[in-house]
Amino acid sequence: MQISEAESIVMAVLWRDSPRSSEDVVAELAREQDWQASTIKTLLGRLVKKGAVRATKDGRRFSYAPVLTREAWVHGQSSHLLDRVFDGRLAPLIAHFTERHALSRKDLDDVKRLLEELDDGQ
Repeated sequence: MQISEAESIVMAVLWRDSPRSSEDVVAELAREQDWQASTIKTLLGRLVKKGAVRATKDGRRFSYAPVLTREAWVHGQSSHLLDRVFDGRLAPLIAHFTERHALSRKDLDDVKRLLEELDDGQ
């Protein structure tokens, strides 16, 4: 499922706490983004249409909750990035960040630990 960057910002609000009314989502995003209420409601509508969010009638208004989990979205985004930029290979991605000194000592230690755990598990 493809969701835009703006839609992912709305999803982040719902992932943090849901179900939420559109008024709650608008109020939270009004503090974080320079968006009109109509823009946020349009984004919610798009997410419902895509099946990423479920709208449930709650009295006279709707409450919104994510159907798409954050974990599934992250998996899709990271797979897409690897495929599109690094031919589906993880090593060139890590090399890219290490060459640019974008990995901290803690990041490097974490990567080493993960690789050791993977190696021990095989």
